[in-house]
Amino acid sequence: MLAKVLHTTKDAGGALGASPAEAIPAAGRSIDTRGSTLRSFAARGVLLNGAFDVGLALLGLARGVILAALLAPSVYGVWGILVVSLGVLARLKYVGISDKYIQQDESDQEAAFQSAFTLELVMTAAALVPMVAALPLIALIYGHWVLVVLGLVVLTTLVADALQAPLWIYYREMHFARQRLLGAIEPVIGFVVAVSLAIAGLGYWALAIGVVAGAWVGAAVAIATCPFRLKWRYDRSALRMYASFSGPIFVATASGVVLANGAVIATNAHLGLAAVGVFALAANITALTTRLDGMISGTLYPAICAMQDRVDLLRESFVKSNRLALMWGVPFGVAVSLFAGDLVRFIVGERWHAGIGLLEITGVIAAASQIGFNWDDYFMARSKTVPIAVVNVAAAIATLAVGLPLLFVDGLTGLAVGLAAGTTTDLALRAWYLSRLFEGFALVRHALRAILPTVPAAAAVLLIRVLESGQRTAAMAAAELAVYALVTMLATWALERPLLREVAGYVLSRSR
Repeated sequence: MLAKVLHTTKDAGGALGASPAEAIPAAGRSIDTRGSTLRSFAARGVLLNGAFDVGLALLGLARGVILAALLAPSVYGVWGILVVSLGVLARLKYVGISDKYIQQDESDQEAAFQSAFTLELVMTAAALVPMVAALPLIALIYGHWVLVVLGLVVLTTLVADALQAPLWIYYREMHFARQRLLGAIEPVIGFVVAVSLAIAGLGYWALAIGVVAGAWVGAAVAIATCPFRLKWRYDRSALRMYASFSGPIFVATASGVVLANGAVIATNAHLGLAAVGVFALAANITALTTRLDGMISGTLYPAICAMQDRVDLLRESFVKSNRLALMWGVPFGVAVSLFAGDLVRFIVGERWHAGIGLLEITGVIAAASQIGFNWDDYFMARSKTVPIAVVNVAAAIATLAVGLPLLFVDGLTGLAVGLAAGTTTDLALRAWYLSRLFEGFALVRHALRAILPTVPAAAAVLLIRVLESGQRTAAMAAAELAVYALVTMLATWALERPLLREVAGYVLSRSR
């Protein structure tokens, strides 16, 4: 809630066999796999070109931690308000235009891109007007009028984001390396600028200027390298097609907007600006799982669309991609929970002490959210977007219904319990929809297999802590983390060796 290709022969919990020589049909779509099957090409894309996203995700995590160490919680809180109030509202313009562009298979791809790009610009313009008008209201609610000027600067990134639409072309054609290289420009520039300005003492302006600089440099590069002409093309038939696909996605996005704003407004009213900063820091840290999920989803989605009518292949790609994601997602989330106190004590500083309980719970939530993380891609690929709306609305209702009352009783820890309730609701509905798409699929069994390697690792850390004596030091925490990582890797290899070898085979052999 925070934050938020491969042939089936066995059940979802087993070691799914693959027929390496089988070429996966691309449903009429021409994808240049450079002599490989789509299966092997997608697997290499996840593991090789995905390394870019792993590095950028770690860069984003480092950026959040470094800036938290340089900035006071109240300053971080101002940024947290802006991110939620504007950043989340900006999500309303996301109605799946890029996803539908990837999913379509028109004969004239240049015209298809121009139609999608035009609609993206229209949605951006439509979103900007109410967001600019909302700035004074946001400043009045939170009592910080600097949010108006800060917000006007940050809103320019919406235009820059729309101008990065040419990256969709490489995404659809599975040109992974070029897509990743061009997409890496924005976060790298943003990191350098934000950290430099924070060191210079610019406070929340360092955060804002960093985001704006990265977005506009990324947009300039995307435009300069676009393989198609950028042309205004308004097509009524395309509008109807996109509207039927995007309506439920808009509802799902709107529920997330209500959830995020409701949580932050209530937190600010009851606990103050510093508590909002703690909430933003927790979201930033646990968002690493979401960023890495995006790497896998971003690589597989075009392949999923290409084989959308082959349910057997869809099921295999879902199971294997999720097992791969859970290999690191669950250990990372559990590690955040186990080492939350050490993170505060030895890295970001004791002034963030109030956030330890929130971090402990949201770490577990981040791990659980990995289960079936890319389920919605499979429904979008088949143009079935209503389930996405149902799941998101139900999860938002559960989070607010449980979290807001507990916030006023038990502070940020109570809010975290509400987030856990929302995640539980989300997972239950995911399981139901997936069992209908993939007959006989059991999400619980699928999840247990992935959780097992983390159990001995967490147990080892807890046992060490029972035997420890004296004052806790950074060296002790680092040693425990090393033990945790080593035990996790050994247990993962023991349980998932066949899958890891299979994936390694796709990467190392161009003929499979």
